[in-house]
Amino acid sequence: MIPVNSVLQVGHFPEIMQAEIDRRFTPIRHPDINAAPPAGNFEAILIRSNTKLPEALVKQIPSIRLVSTCGVGYDNLPLGYLQAQGIKATNTPGVLNDAVCELAIGMMLSLIRRLPESQEYVKSNAWAKAPFRLTTTLAGKRVGIAGMGRIGQDLAKRLEPFKVEIAYSGPNPKQVPYTYFKEITDLARACDVLFLACPATPDTDNLVDTAVLEALGPSSYLINIARGSVVNEAALLYALQHKQIAGAALDVFNNEPCPNPAFLDLDNVLLTPHIGSATLETRVAMTNLAVDNLEAFFTQQPLLSEVHY
Repeated sequence: MIPVNSVLQVGHFPEIMQAEIDRRFTPIRHPDINAAPPAGNFEAILIRSNTKLPEALVKQIPSIRLVSTCGVGYDNLPLGYLQAQGIKATNTPGVLNDAVCELAIGMMLSLIRRLPESQEYVKSNAWAKAPFRLTTTLAGKRVGIAGMGRIGQDLAKRLEPFKVEIAYSGPNPKQVPYTYFKEITDLARACDVLFLACPATPDTDNLVDTAVLEALGPSSYLINIARGSVVNEAALLYALQHKQIAGAALDVFNNEPCPNPAFLDLDNVLLTPHIGSATLETRVAMTNLAVDNLEAFFTQQPLLSEVHY
């Protein structure tokens, strides 16, 4: 049971998520993150992972003891301040794996088989004049995954039936049957397709730089379903413009929802508007896990998915 007037909902939630929240309890809404919070002894904040929680806002509510983030990423939170103040945080891992992995596979196939371009080819009647260009097949390729966490492992399982060789990189090897590379540059050099599925942390900021892209090479592809901050966008744009890599599929960007317009002029990219978890089922599941964490907190039960700083 969540006490009345105990939770401040910060930022905007889509209609389907708001309906699920309102079905379970009634938070106090605070849509403008830059405005002063309403008066009250709020003990918890409910927020989406695509809304940045200002440290200044949290400082104005000294009664806060928990931040429940609706999303697997928590790079939107002022983690240093929360840790210093002993404020707990939770996220919603696991429930969005299926949707994110489905999109990742779809983006990869759409990119290497040039599906958006082939549809336009039919619609423009160009097919009547000449056959569509040949593309490339996935079978037999070497696929790398930077980040072998929950999503990375689920993605690898979905890739296995495609008859590919799978490798991965990360801080430490995992108990998985795939080749491990400690350095992402070495992984890129061994790959035809490189997925980014790592969290956004100081250690992964600009992880994919010029050296990684050069190691990937002109016949290989990059798929980013992680965070925009994981990629040095200037280096990626240069690599794409000069055909140093074959192409990139990007669901995330540094400046969302207004990515660098230079991406829009390229013919070797596939761009989607950060829709990894954007299915009806997933958003409902994410919302419920975020609320479950709030209920666990207020009933003094163990948090279901606590963020460990």
